[in-house]
Amino acid sequence: MLHKGSCHCGKITFEVETDLEQVIACNCSHCSRKGYLLNFVPREALKITQGQDDLSTYTFNRHTIRHRFCPTCGCAPFADGRTPKTGQEMAAVNVRCLEGIEIGDLKPVQVDGRSF
Repeated sequence: MLHKGSCHCGKITFEVETDLEQVIACNCSHCSRKGYLLNFVPREALKITQGQDDLSTYTFNRHTIRHRFCPTCGCAPFADGRTPKTGQEMAAVNVRCLEGIEIGDLKPVQVDGRSF
């Protein structure tokens, strides 16, 4: 299914092809502070439709995941990087930034990112 999303101010917009079958709630220092609910997809499933050149990037820890955010509103709609085992390009979409999603209907899987 094709989902549309954006940052809060709308400067960054995107589309992602995903079924939202698995949504992850990670307890690492970054995800827990920002309240992310993430859906991982192959990077080619994410298309930035507006604001590619406006995106800012934050990395931490091993600096392998590029957390993308809007410099105007501060909203972080997705991140990208590579899987550790295969090197496949992946995107982690913040489900809270997708249009028309009822967060209460989702059943997030808890992931212990603190231990990585």
